[in-house]
Amino acid sequence: MKNYGSILLVEDDIVDAMTVERALNDINVTNPLFMVGNGEEALEFLNDSKNEVPGIILLDLNMPKMNGIEFLRVMKSDDSIKRIPVIVLTTSREDQDKIESFNLGVAGYMIKPVDYLQFVETMRTIDYYWTLSELPG
Repeated sequence: MKNYGSILLVEDDIVDAMTVERALNDINVTNPLFMVGNGEEALEFLNDSKNEVPGIILLDLNMPKMNGIEFLRVMKSDDSIKRIPVIVLTTSREDQDKIESFNLGVAGYMIKPVDYLQFVETMRTIDYYWTLSELPG
């Protein structure tokens, strides 16, 4: 993710958020990481002109107030933010969640591993992919 600016993590579980932050540190990702706790907060962040537009969004699905699917519906209908790549990072293995996520244009859907070393490898895979990806300017 080195070439694509900051990372926005949309995650309500503080332990999971700290795990993402730790894993990114462990694989030497130096991009700025911003964290919000639900979809409403993510939209506020994205619509605040004081904030840098993130290069990628890591999105949990199961959150209070506005869950990940609801967030995607709003985000993908907004021309100013709809092209920001979104990777779903969730515990949900529900086919309906996967189908809805991809129908709403996510770039990937990853299940959060319980084992920390596997979690680090998941984050490393996301990092490799986004480091190599070509995105529109």
